[in-house]
Amino acid sequence: MAYTPSQPRLGRFIPGFAAGAKKPAAVAEPSGAKRVQFAPSLIPYLFLAPQLAVIFIFFYWPSVQAVQSSFYIEDPFGFGATFVGFSNYSDAIFSPEYLSIAKFTVVFTVLVTFFSLALGLLLAVKADAVIRGSSTYKTLLISVYAIAPPVAGLIGMMFFDLHIGPFVKVAAWFGWNMQVGLDYYDTAFAMIVVAVWKQIPYNFIFFLSGLQGVPVSVREAATIDCRSGFRRFWTVTLPLLAPTAFFLLIINITYALFDTFGVIDVMVKDKPANNPITLVYKVFMDGFRGNDIGGSSAQSVILMIVVFVLTIIQFRFIEKRIHYT
Repeated sequence: MAYTPSQPRLGRFIPGFAAGAKKPAAVAEPSGAKRVQFAPSLIPYLFLAPQLAVIFIFFYWPSVQAVQSSFYIEDPFGFGATFVGFSNYSDAIFSPEYLSIAKFTVVFTVLVTFFSLALGLLLAVKADAVIRGSSTYKTLLISVYAIAPPVAGLIGMMFFDLHIGPFVKVAAWFGWNMQVGLDYYDTAFAMIVVAVWKQIPYNFIFFLSGLQGVPVSVREAATIDCRSGFRRFWTVTLPLLAPTAFFLLIINITYALFDTFGVIDVMVKDKPANNPITLVYKVFMDGFRGNDIGGSSAQSVILMIVVFVLTIIQFRFIEKRIHYT
C-alpha cells in the first residue's frame, strides 16, 4: 500500500493511531522484548587513567604532603622532622611581615582583576565595532597572550628600567622620579601594569567571542528602543555577557593570585628586600631560599583555604545573579 499524506506513516506501525488521533502517552513494549545491555568494560577507565594519574601525582599528593609538612619543622636535607602542631600557622598568621604581604596581595589581586577585565572588555567592544582591518586589529591585541609570564616580566623591566626605560622618562616629565626595584610603591605600580598588560588579551578573546554571539535582532531592537549607546550596552549587552564575565572573574582572580609568579620573580629577583611580593612568592622564598619547609607548607595550606572560601563565595552568592539563558 503506497504512502499518502492523508495516512500518517506512524499509523501503519502503531495500532489504534489513525489520522487525526492524538499521540498516545506511552506505548507499551511488546511482550518478550529485550533491553540492550552493555557488558562492563575497563576501556573507559583506561582512557581516564593517564589524566587521573596526573591529577593525583601533581595535585592531590603534593597537597597531602603540604598539609603533613605544615605540622613539622623539617630538616631541609631530609634528615629529620620535629612535630610542632599549629606553630607554623600561628607564626605565619600573627607575623607583621606576613600580614603586610597579605594586604598587598589583596590590593594587587583586586587591581589586576579589575583593570584586566575592564580594559579587555573595552578593547573587545571597540574591536567588535571595527569593520575595516579588523583581522589585523584583533591579531595585534591577541598576540601579547603568546608571551610567557617571565618574558612579560623581563619586557616590563626593560620599560621601567632606571636608565633606558621609556616609562621612566615619561614619568620624569611629570616630576615623578620612578625607581622600580628600589621604591616599594614604584615597584608595585610596575608589577600591576605588567600583570594587567599580560592578562588583557585573554579577557579580550572571551569578551569578543561573547559579543559576536549576541543576536543581531537583539542589537537592532535595542537600537530602536534606546538611542544611548552606553545605556544599550549596560542594559542589554552586558547582561548577556554575564556568564562570560563570571567565568573570567574566576580566571582573573586565580591569575592574579598564582600565575603572576613569573612576572614578580623577574621584577624583584636580585633586588633590595623592601620590594612588594605576593603570598605565593613568599611561599617560594621561605621554602626554596629560606629552607623553611614547614613554614612554607603552612602558608600554602592557608592559601588553599583562602581559594576554597573564595570559590564558595563566588558560586554561592555571585552566580545566583548570572543568567545563562
